[in-house]
Amino acid sequence: MFKKSDFYYDLPEELIAQTPAEPRDSSRLLVYDRKTGQAENRIFRDITDYLKSGDVLVVNNTRVIPARMFALTPHGGVVEVLLLKRRDLNEWEVLMRPGKKGKIGVSMKVNDELSLTVKEITETGERIVEFSFDGVFEEILERVGTMPLPPYIKAKLEDKTRYNTVYSKVDGSAAAPTAGLHFTPALLEKIRGMGVEIAEVLLHVGLGTFRPVSEEIITDHKMHSEYYSVSESAAEIINRAKKEGRRVIAVGTTSVRTLESAADENGFVKAESGNTEIFLYPPYKMKCVDALITNFHLPESTLIMLVSCLTGREEILNLYKYAVGERYRFFSFGDATFIV
Repeated sequence: MFKKSDFYYDLPEELIAQTPAEPRDSSRLLVYDRKTGQAENRIFRDITDYLKSGDVLVVNNTRVIPARMFALTPHGGVVEVLLLKRRDLNEWEVLMRPGKKGKIGVSMKVNDELSLTVKEITETGERIVEFSFDGVFEEILERVGTMPLPPYIKAKLEDKTRYNTVYSKVDGSAAAPTAGLHFTPALLEKIRGMGVEIAEVLLHVGLGTFRPVSEEIITDHKMHSEYYSVSESAAEIINRAKKEGRRVIAVGTTSVRTLESAADENGFVKAESGNTEIFLYPPYKMKCVDALITNFHLPESTLIMLVSCLTGREEILNLYKYAVGERYRFFSFGDATFIV
């Protein structure tokens, strides 16, 4: 039984990327072959050297919304509000800091266009709030909200679009599916031209991204629920590849969670929508996913545990140690790995 500390590694702070690579596909790529244990240092646009006709890339087309805002309490206090999940037209599940100011019944003003009232508090401390506004909520949010960058990014994001993938479509995430940030339209066009199919799925990235594993025994950790959807067309592309023995390559851990949530024991996925709390850690064996493009993840996080399902715990820790030695850039705006 694994403990949280089994997934710890040392990371110098200066290796935490503060700004995105420019252009997107100029970030570095560490290619790891699970069969041989060999690692290669490349540039992300070189990923075409490792893809082949018939492969299926599965991408998450969620779009990060400017989900962070600040509200004034009746007594003049300031509360940070992070939108997590929409309940209906006016109601959202949110994270409030400091939480003690978010008592049930308290109303707060964001600006002249937008205010909110706390309706309930969940078991895990999130708030259900009802927004009051005149006009279109999404348009107001674009004006008052900022991108919800992770706390380890201290630099100001000059261009909001850089915290979204070039294929993002469906509003709803509180964090980016960061493995997809490396792709450019030109690179995707080149990949398609090679005969690689691209299947789009959806998972709105929520609180699970921000929540550290607090339990020492990892099986005691409870994942937060996130909405996912697999369309009929995506399921058809993926299932045809599985039948024909072609590779299904997940772009990012959110694509993995979507595929493994929708997959049966034989790796075929159902076209469905719903909420998933799937928590993947060794010795779980992937049912649908054959290879993974992903960034470098935080020590002791659920994401490094997920990646360990493909490589094994010791292997991923050795790979991360190698990446630290090679001065790769880590986390959301960092470099990528391709685990084949």
